[in-house]
Amino acid sequence: MNAAPTPRRTVLAAAAAATAPLLTGCGDGGGDDAASPAPTSPERSPASSPARTAGQRLASTADIPSGGGTVLKEQQVVVTQPRAGEFKAFSAICTHQRCVVAAVEDGTIHCACHGSRFRITDGSVVQGPATRPLPAEDITVSGDTISLA
Repeated sequence: MNAAPTPRRTVLAAAAAATAPLLTGCGDGGGDDAASPAPTSPERSPASSPARTAGQRLASTADIPSGGGTVLKEQQVVVTQPRAGEFKAFSAICTHQRCVVAAVEDGTIHCACHGSRFRITDGSVVQGPATRPLPAEDITVSGDTISLA
């Protein structure tokens, strides 16, 4: 006994329904998405914020290259030294889709997930897809120690 053939429209609709979630997962949603669910990739931020307290030591001034910076993934902070003796800090969580930024090179903070870049001087966007700057973090420098303020 032969089964009746499936109408072409039914096959196409089923294929579209099965493919839509895959395509949605790959898109960037057209912009920043700070409200997205907690990322699961190891390069993304953990579901909970790190335990941070005022006065917590982040790094030594010698650890931060002049004209560059260092990503402190565990603390989710980037510390930069735009000019000798001038230290800045920013959230290490990219404002595009909440990946932890990967590196500081050529005067910018790089997010490896989607290619966003931010200035080491003020966290502003140099290259998208991020459209918002990295939020500044308050730090203090005492002697050769950089700490959260």
